[in-house]
Amino acid sequence: MSLSIEPALSSKYPGLDIEIVIVEGIKVSRENPELEKFKVEIAKKVKEKWTLEQLKEHSVFRAYRDFFWRIGLDPTKNRPASEALIRRILRGNQLPKINTVVDAYNLASIESTISIAAFDRERLKGKLVMRQACDGEIFLGIG
Repeated sequence: MSLSIEPALSSKYPGLDIEIVIVEGIKVSRENPELEKFKVEIAKKVKEKWTLEQLKEHSVFRAYRDFFWRIGLDPTKNRPASEALIRRILRGNQLPKINTVVDAYNLASIESTISIAAFDRERLKGKLVMRQACDGEIFLGIG
């Protein structure tokens, strides 16, 4: 398996980057009591650190928003995942409970302000390429 960014996309958006981290030996389960406690700690930290107004001007979220506008997405309707998770906490809503892996990287996303995704490497085959969507392609999000 390999992952690359289509040259046309790199030219159009200089600085666009993908980071790959391979983690092995993970046991995925529906939930974990320690992780649930950590969610409560993270939510408390978020409420102490942020307000909804502050999010708009944070440098990382500002960069995501500017990029979203450049690619034709309205960041007030399609928020970066890290910002959406923090907003969810600030509005008094619970974080989604998917499984221990997704929940853990959501917490990492909140802590770092960087949007994170994960994929099962055993299910990925061939050459993966980040590219502009073609006409007729549909994005199937989970939220």
